[in-house]
Amino acid sequence: MPNKQYRVDRLAQQIQREVDDILLKRVRDPRVQGITITGVDVTGDLQQATIYYSILSDKASVAEKTQAGLEKATGLIRSELGARLNIFKTPEISFKRDPSVAYGSRIDQLINKLHQQDK
Repeated sequence: MPNKQYRVDRLAQQIQREVDDILLKRVRDPRVQGITITGVDVTGDLQQATIYYSILSDKASVAEKTQAGLEKATGLIRSELGARLNIFKTPEISFKRDPSVAYGSRIDQLINKLHQQDK
């Protein structure tokens, strides 16, 4: 089954590139400006895709506004993906904030705190 996994991974990469391009060029909502698509998980049957994103702000209000903006733009993004991808059925898409960026920031803060305590 390596061919099937290869196809899923290739589709995930293509969705990541296309969604990034769509967000830059087609979506005019100011709530989704400045986000970075960090990864895409596609199910094995290619029916659903979870798109992970990160934002620069740590504020909860900004995160909520960004999520609302992405949910509102989901229809446009999915229809654009349907036109750009060469597959039979466009996957249902959902957006989730990537927790690894916040985790990395927290680790960085802890390391800086340890360095300050050593001095």
